[in-house]
Amino acid sequence: MKIMPMLLAGALALTTGNLWAASGIEDSTERLRMSSDTLEAMINAPDKGIPEEVVNNAKCIVVIPHLVKGAFVIGGQHGRGIATCRTKEGWSAPAFVSIGGGSWGLQIGVEGVDLVMLVMNNHGLQRLLSSKFQIGADASASAGPVGRHASAGTDWTMKTEILTYSRSNGVFAGISLDGAVVEQDEDSTRAIYGSNPSFHAVLSGEVPAPKSTLNFLKAISQVAHTSAVAEAK
Repeated sequence: MKIMPMLLAGALALTTGNLWAASGIEDSTERLRMSSDTLEAMINAPDKGIPEEVVNNAKCIVVIPHLVKGAFVIGGQHGRGIATCRTKEGWSAPAFVSIGGGSWGLQIGVEGVDLVMLVMNNHGLQRLLSSKFQIGADASASAGPVGRHASAGTDWTMKTEILTYSRSNGVFAGISLDGAVVEQDEDSTRAIYGSNPSFHAVLSGEVPAPKSTLNFLKAISQVAHTSAVAEAK
């Protein structure tokens, strides 16, 4: 009689799958919350944060919350986060990303480092829409300017495709991410969307935003609106 073992195996697989799905949704939802917190910190630290001009000119924003916890060894690190791009209707639904590899300019012992990447032009946008690219090889990136305002003569107004920032203890600073690979986080995408739409579809505004992502999009809109108002004054 092999029916009973087969039924038990099937039930176990189903239970395991449901637990994995629940865990994936919980993890992805928590990442959305932490990303929203990082965006709000951009508003609350204008003198030591990301300049309004930079935010207002960004085509996409990528947030990697809590990249580092505890001691840090340069190279071979990995983090996961959220990306969204401007569309004709506003900000796109969030796309889930992972970043790994490369030699990153972080300090030993830093805890809870958040990363923010701002895609500044169409070349950088196309790289992000491709679902996988390497910083430095496929897309140019540099540490972004910090402060209330950015000088018009700096590189961010010219050919830089991506500006990169780190945040620790409430302070933003430029960071080098040369060699790091950014790609779609398919597991988190399935957990939130129930399928695996491409980066291009999500970030181009072709995919509606799930209810669980609306607070993150609200934080994005608030950051962009606050920066625009501050710059106009």
